[in-house]
Amino acid sequence: MKLGYIGIGLMGKPMVLRLLAAGHEVKVWNRSRDKLAPVLEKGANAAASPAEVARASEIVMMCVTDQRAAEQVLFGKDSVLEGGAKDKLVVDFSSIAPASARDFSNRLKANGIGMIDAPVSGGVQGAEKGTLAIMAGGTPADIERARPVVMQLAQRFTRMGDAGAGQVTKLCNQIIVGSLFPVIAEAIRLAEAAGVDARSLLEALKGGFADSLPLQIFGARMAARNFEPPLGTNDIMLKDLENATAVAKECGVSLVMARAAADLYRLLKAQGKGEQDPAVLVELPGSRR
Repeated sequence: MKLGYIGIGLMGKPMVLRLLAAGHEVKVWNRSRDKLAPVLEKGANAAASPAEVARASEIVMMCVTDQRAAEQVLFGKDSVLEGGAKDKLVVDFSSIAPASARDFSNRLKANGIGMIDAPVSGGVQGAEKGTLAIMAGGTPADIERARPVVMQLAQRFTRMGDAGAGQVTKLCNQIIVGSLFPVIAEAIRLAEAAGVDARSLLEALKGGFADSLPLQIFGARMAARNFEPPLGTNDIMLKDLENATAVAKECGVSLVMARAAADLYRLLKAQGKGEQDPAVLVELPGSRR
């Protein structure tokens, strides 16, 4: 299939590499052209604009930073809308506000272009292994059309409802994960302060109720103070928790844990660590080794 992919970042790069390995033709665009090199080396073709990606592709996939970036790619100068034609399909893997996802879907639909909001969970390792969990909002027909391609990237692709439902589900995911990272950091710091090898802590808890992928992956990074290469960023986690807080306010729901976690990511951002891995939570002021 002729596919397009916009946004070759932490998640976009391994996803494109999997699509290429599956034999698809993939047209790619990224705001910073130097990030295209790893996928161009494996056979992807560079486009000069999102519009060119849309013209060359049956399905356009994208994974960008936030709703502002998504709106620019979809509707700005030389955008997907300018290059799209009726019966095209956009699959947006970005994490954006549910209201934005609904708005973008309606605007594309008015021009005969389908859209699925399909945020992902599983991190860089999941993208590399094709084991992502992808939660989707969109029509059943559009989701089934995308399913054969998406399942080459994921172990699970679940329709959660109409436009925006995938983003709401991702915010629920981020409330859990974003609140869990600071808790894992606290456990690592306590183990170290009490004279217990924090690296052994992960093995001891494996398979128990406290075990999780975040514990095994990010707990290991925290214990080793190994933050490179980043598997995510504090800025993105903060953005997602702020979006969750906004939706919760609309719904009259209190997010006590998510708000507390957001304050910690906000502190990291103020310290100039917004682009760093969330594992740096273990080094917040007051921590010890």
